Amino acid sequence: MTIVEDAQKGIITDEMKIVAKDEGLNPEFILRGVAAGRIVIPTSPYRQVKICGIGEGLRTKVNASIGVSSDIVDVDMEVEKAKAAEAAGADTLMELGTGGDFLAIRKKVIDSISLSVGSVPLYQAFIEAARKYGSIVHMAEEELFKATEDQAKLGTNFMAIHTGINNITMDRLKAHGRYGGLCSRGGAFITSWMLHNEKENPLYANFDYLVEILKEHEVVLSTGNGMRAGAVHDATDRAQIQELIINAELADKAHKRGLQVIVEGPGHVPLDQIETNVKLMKEMSGHKPFYMLGPLVTDIAPGYDHIVTAIGASVSASYGCDFLCYVTPAEHLALPNIEDVIMGVKTAKIAAHVGDMVKYPGKEREQDLMMGRARRELDWEKMYSLSIDPQHAREIRASRAPEDTDTCTMCGNYCALKIVNQNYNLAK
Repeated sequence: MTIVEDAQKGIITDEMKIVAKDEGLNPEFILRGVAAGRIVIPTSPYRQVKICGIGEGLRTKVNASIGVSSDIVDVDMEVEKAKAAEAAGADTLMELGTGGDFLAIRKKVIDSISLSVGSVPLYQAFIEAARKYGSIVHMAEEELFKATEDQAKLGTNFMAIHTGINNITMDRLKAHGRYGGLCSRGGAFITSWMLHNEKENPLYANFDYLVEILKEHEVVLSTGNGMRAGAVHDATDRAQIQELIINAELADKAHKRGLQVIVEGPGHVPLDQIETNVKLMKEMSGHKPFYMLGPLVTDIAPGYDHIVTAIGASVSASYGCDFLCYVTPAEHLALPNIEDVIMGVKTAKIAAHVGDMVKYPGKEREQDLMMGRARRELDWEKMYSLSIDPQHAREIRASRAPEDTDTCTMCGNYCALKIVNQNYNLAK
C-alpha cells in the first residue's frame, strides 16, 4: 500500500509520526491531511531520506535546484552544491541536470545527501533523443516512461511531470501569444514535439500508465507548470489557467488511485496577482500542496533575483503556498555556483518564515519575540542562536568589533538600548 492508502485506512505510519513531531502537531492531523491529499510526505523504497511533510497546516518548505548544463558538466561541483544546500537548510533538492550521464550524475547526487530529491524525467528523454536521433522531436513516446521509471529506481522521491499540456492548452497558447515567450524547458520540449509530430502529449494521453509507474515506486507526482509565465506581463494568462484546469483534474484522478500529488504554480507574477494565483490554485486543486516556482515579481533585476523572489515568495506563503522553489542570484544569467546556492537557500528560508508569520502567527512569531527580547537585553549569544544564519551574523559583527562589547559599531557609545537599560526598565 502507498502512504495515501494507509492514511485512508486510518493507519498512522512512522513517516506521519515524524512529521507530526517535527511540526508540533497531532499525528491524527497529519493522517487526515495525507488521506485528503492536503499533505504529502516524499519517501522511497530505495533509500532512507530525511522525512519532510509538505502541505496545509505545516511550515512552508524550501526546495533548492541544482544540475549540470550542456556548457558546464562538473559532477563534483554539483555534489558539493547538493551538500551545501542541505547544510544551508533546504528541505528538499531537485537535480535538474541537462548534460552528461543523467543516471550516473543523479545517483551521485542522491547518494551524497539525506534530503528528498526531485527530478524532471522528460529532460533525460528528450536530450537523449537529440543525442541519438539529431533532434528532440524524434523522441519515441516510450522513452518518456522509461526515463521516468529509471529515475524512480534510483530513489528519486518526487518528479515534476508536464501532464497539463495538451492540445487544448496549446490552442490557448497559440491564440493568445506571449510577451516573454515560453520559459519552461519542459514546456518547450513537449510542445515542440507535439507540433512536429501532430500528436497529443503522451504524458496526458497515457496518464493512467504514468500513475502506475509512479505508484509502484512511491514517487510523488508534481504536476509540472510548463505554461508558467517567463515575464510578469504574461502572468495569469489563458494558457497558464488552462494548464491548471487540466492539472487539477489529473491531480484528483491520481490521488484517488493512491498517489501523492503536488500542484506546481507560476514563475513570474506581479505582486498584485499573487493572492489570486495562490487561492485559485488551492481551490481548483482541492487544496493539494502548492509548489510555487518563485515567484519573481519584477523582470528588471538580474543578479538580484533572489531578492525579487523573496518578496514574491513571502507573500505567496502568507496566502497559503506550501512549498517554495528558491531562486539564486545567478538566475537568468549563469549556472549557479556554491555561493549562489547557499544564498538562494538562505533567502528562501527567510521568505518562508515571513510568510509563516502571517499563516501561523501564534507559533511562528515566537522566535521573533525572543529575538526582540535578546536585542533589548544586548544578549549577543542569544541573538546569534536565534538567527537564521548564526555564523554569518557572528562574522559580520566580529569583522567590525566594537570597543564596548555590549554594543556594535553602528551606534557604539550611543546605543539606544544600552542608554535605556541604564536609566529605566522597559521589560515586558
